[in-house]
Amino acid sequence: MHRFHIVFLALTLAACSGGGPKEPQFLVAGAPGEPVPGLDPQELARFRQGEALFNKVFTPDEGIGPLFNENQCSACHTDPASGGTGDQFVTKATRFTPGTGCDLLAGAGGENVRTRSTPRLRAHGIERESIPSEATEVARFVVPFLFGLGLAEAVPTGTLEDLVDPEDADGDGISGRLARTSDGRPGRFGRKADFATLADFNAGAFFLEMGLTNPLHPGPETVDGQPLPAGVDPADDPEVSEDALRLVADYVRFLAPIARRLPTEETALSEVNRGESLFGTTGCASCHVPILETGESPVEALARKAVALYSDLLLHDLGPRITSVCGPDAAPTEHRTGILMGVGLRQRFLHHGRATSLEEAILLHGGEAQRVREAYQALPEVDRYYLIRFLQTL
Repeated sequence: MHRFHIVFLALTLAACSGGGPKEPQFLVAGAPGEPVPGLDPQELARFRQGEALFNKVFTPDEGIGPLFNENQCSACHTDPASGGTGDQFVTKATRFTPGTGCDLLAGAGGENVRTRSTPRLRAHGIERESIPSEATEVARFVVPFLFGLGLAEAVPTGTLEDLVDPEDADGDGISGRLARTSDGRPGRFGRKADFATLADFNAGAFFLEMGLTNPLHPGPETVDGQPLPAGVDPADDPEVSEDALRLVADYVRFLAPIARRLPTEETALSEVNRGESLFGTTGCASCHVPILETGESPVEALARKAVALYSDLLLHDLGPRITSVCGPDAAPTEHRTGILMGVGLRQRFLHHGRATSLEEAILLHGGEAQRVREAYQALPEVDRYYLIRFLQTL
């Protein structure tokens, strides 16, 4: 299945440069924080309304908390623009056993161990949540970019299913599988592919990050799984309306993917092109699929477009050096392929941010990616430099 996508990439690039097939129409990209090109006036208005809510600071009287991490979406998603990343970490705790699978410890606060509390809750001596005692895994996650996720949502499930290779038919050591959410839908968002749609992803963030109830997460809110003390949360539920959820979902849906930053000097561009070729020949592109195509969409700006995610949006087992918590359909060593679009703008790498360089991130890969890591290690030093130089342009 992976060879199919190498061919597809060649056809897509030909389409984008004016030769070969006429679809997809073009490779969509833009500046960080800008909307995708081609939105109609009503869609653009919804993008701006959603942006205002994304940047809104919520107060305790409006429902923030009483346990939370930040009081606005853009407090975390701020760099290099609204919708980007931040310095914060999210802590999760789960319990995993091979026989029974994953317990998210949602009833004990494990889905998101929140680190701040409102004055009313602090008056009861509660500053933050605790790690559940029954947890077998605890992990910290860096803040993901939100750029281009609307196009990722518009990629047909069938396209992702075509990339699955459960029996490793091509013999490259890479299988991958399409995750299922807790309710059985195909998952593609979140580090463990535990969300099916951007609406689910955003509603979960409102509740788990900010303590804001909403139609998809009506509560009840708890502290370490126990009921809240009386009077600490004066706002009526739901604290975020369905209309507000839809506006914020549209804001994220309409954020443009990040355009590549290519050098203009001929020698430097030649180095990047060499690195791009090595990205394919070493096998990196088997999981970090450079370009996916969207299908039909009610939003014309998202329909039948090419998007350079550098991800297959599938779960892969990456070995014990990149272990974390489990997910609804993911073991602790399984992660959804990271989106490399924008990786050149990051300072920390991998889901946990412990890698401080792109090379360190590559060398931590194992499991299904072990052969790829070994292929990278076998490259001459100058070729390893070219490959990293290419990644820095994404």
